[in-house]
Order: sequence, then C-alpha cells, then structure tokens
Amino acid sequence: MEREICTNKKAYHDYFIEQKIEAGIKLTGTEIKSIREHKCNINDAYAIIKNNKPYILNMHIAKYDYGTHYNHDETRTRELLLHENEIIRLFNRVRMDGETLVPLRVYLKEGLCKVEIGVCKGKNARDKREDIKKEDAKRAIRKALKDRNNY
Repeated sequence: MEREICTNKKAYHDYFIEQKIEAGIKLTGTEIKSIREHKCNINDAYAIIKNNKPYILNMHIAKYDYGTHYNHDETRTRELLLHENEIIRLFNRVRMDGETLVPLRVYLKEGLCKVEIGVCKGKNARDKREDIKKEDAKRAIRKALKDRNNY
C-alpha cells in the first residue's frame, strides 16, 4: 500500500518524462517524522550522480515540530538508495544523452520513504504551449459531455 506525500506537478509541465525509477532515501529520524506529517516539498529538487552515488538536492523537509537541537537541516543533500547497475545506467543516460534526473513524487511504501525519479528531457516553449492547448481541449470536451448528460 502506498501513501503519497507530495508530487512535483511542475516537472510534468517542464519535461518529457522518458522513464520512472523508484529509489529509497537515506533519512534521519526527525526527517521521516516530518515526512509522515506531509511537510515535504520537491518542486525545486533535482538529482545528481557524484562519485558513483546518487543524491537528491534542494528537497525541502520542514523541521520536525517536536525535535530537539538535533533537528535536521531542511534542504540538506540526501543520498538515494539504488542498485549499482541502476546507478550506472542512469549515469550513462545523464552523461551521454543529456537527460536530467527529476524527482516526481515522494511516497511511503510499506513504512519506507520512496522517491520516484524521472529520467527527463526538457521541453521548449512551443512544446509547453501545445500541451496547454491539448489540456484546454480535453477540458472543453469533458465540460460539453457533462452539460450534455445533464439535459
């Protein structure tokens, strides 16, 4: 059973998502307690691979309200937990293909905190405008069908 904590809606607007990968996060005690209270934000976050280890940067986890002076830093760099062959595959895609690693959502799965990482390519302004037109068309169709069913 999965319990979704937060999503990165901006990523779906700004990037073409090629592949999604599930990864664990190395957290401290106060961080996981704060995440369980839904005090997490990944809108400005991104992932990198440095020294053959994946990290997530700019992920904001609010300080735990009942924490002591040992409370965590809110935007510290956190290590992602992946298998070695997945890390190598991601590193090659980022290095060779020029793709970006963007966190798409944070969720709890069987009591463990997981991050869904998207392997993405950036959209340009024209692609974003086309997506907005498609969404507007879908919304108009849904509204027309709803109005038609009410009569």
